[in-house]
Amino acid sequence: MTTEATGVPGATDAFPLTWLYVPGDRPEVVAKALVAGADVVVVDLEDAVAPDRKEYARAATADLLSERSPLPVTVHVRVNAPDSPESAADLRTLATLPALSNLSGIRLPKVTAPAQVVRTADRAPHIPLYALLESALAVEHAYAIATAHPALRGISLGEADLRADLGVRDDTGLDWPRSRVVLAARAANLAPPPQSVHPDVRDLTGLAASCAHGRELGFLGRAAIHPRQLPVIETAYLPTPEDIESAESVVKAAATHPGAQALPDGRFIDAAVVAAAHRTLALARRR
Repeated sequence: MTTEATGVPGATDAFPLTWLYVPGDRPEVVAKALVAGADVVVVDLEDAVAPDRKEYARAATADLLSERSPLPVTVHVRVNAPDSPESAADLRTLATLPALSNLSGIRLPKVTAPAQVVRTADRAPHIPLYALLESALAVEHAYAIATAHPALRGISLGEADLRADLGVRDDTGLDWPRSRVVLAARAANLAPPPQSVHPDVRDLTGLAASCAHGRELGFLGRAAIHPRQLPVIETAYLPTPEDIESAESVVKAAATHPGAQALPDGRFIDAAVVAAAHRTLALARRR
């Protein structure tokens, strides 16, 4: 099994910014996605696959992940909802892949309770898990889910289902659950979560504005459903020249005078600010 980046500052691939979803029953689309420039390709066995195509999607995905040659990009699989017969079949297939398969993670949709993460980890041991929170109950349990099992490496929102569950029309109605999930992830010492998908693949201006808002809320990167969305997301989340200059000044000051201090421009810095500056510079090395 390939190993995904751990988030250690300094690694150029430590912070995935783009997660491209593709239907698992379309091998030709998956093949194109693998070279589209995403940091992570998520082969979807759930929402993107019709019920009568589930078995075929599962077999095609197993064939892809069992290839002897390493794939050109990190690959995750989104399985079906926990405790469903389809999910059980998905996990049996993934758990029996060769030890050196191309699978780097399982994305578990519609998680509402920590026990679902634990059961998934038991069924597919040694595979990193990522929980998708798609309901009010899931958001309410966000921290408990985020700390449910050592195999869990990240949490994020599934906003289409959450929007329907909450009955919100305006996008601002999701800002509280968004912040709740960002806080839960960081409190659990997980990487900042990526944003949910922007569903209109033609609206690149709206996507850019939404990414800018997500960055302000503490998200890092975003899921996509079309390759044309990838450069917009990456540009939105990469640090600006001003961000880089500011981070460099923080790191330089910390190296010269360890400990909390005030910079000549009046900014106060401490260990948390220095760590954030290192992350900014690690992201800058992606350019």
